[in-house]
Amino acid sequence: MGQQEFYLQKAGQNLAAAELLLQKGFDDIAASRAYYAMFYIAEALLFTKGLAFSSHSAVIAAYGKEFAQTRLLKPEHHKHLRDGFMARQIGDYGIEKEISNSTVAELIEWGNNFLKDAEKFLAKSG
Repeated sequence: MGQQEFYLQKAGQNLAAAELLLQKGFDDIAASRAYYAMFYIAEALLFTKGLAFSSHSAVIAAYGKEFAQTRLLKPEHHKHLRDGFMARQIGDYGIEKEISNSTVAELIEWGNNFLKDAEKFLAKSG
């Protein structure tokens, strides 16, 4: 299994885990898993350009530059990745704020759409 496939598989697993966590009422943890799914998708795509980064902010910025600004993929995926990161921060570290069930459901939907588009893009680009 190549690195791209590995990251896409992890993304799918994290989306499935987010769904299960959401059903059980673990919204904060589900938000984190949904974000990580999008993060892994971005990493898989950046790998096609020989790019790898050690920080979340670098992956998000590079994805924006390489895929959103160039419109290789829908720019809203970049917005969703950024919004997912903020939701994850609240879910993992927020004391005064909570993530709502509907926000998590939206994050999961965004992740599933991002995964589908990434798989199509990777299939076309060989």
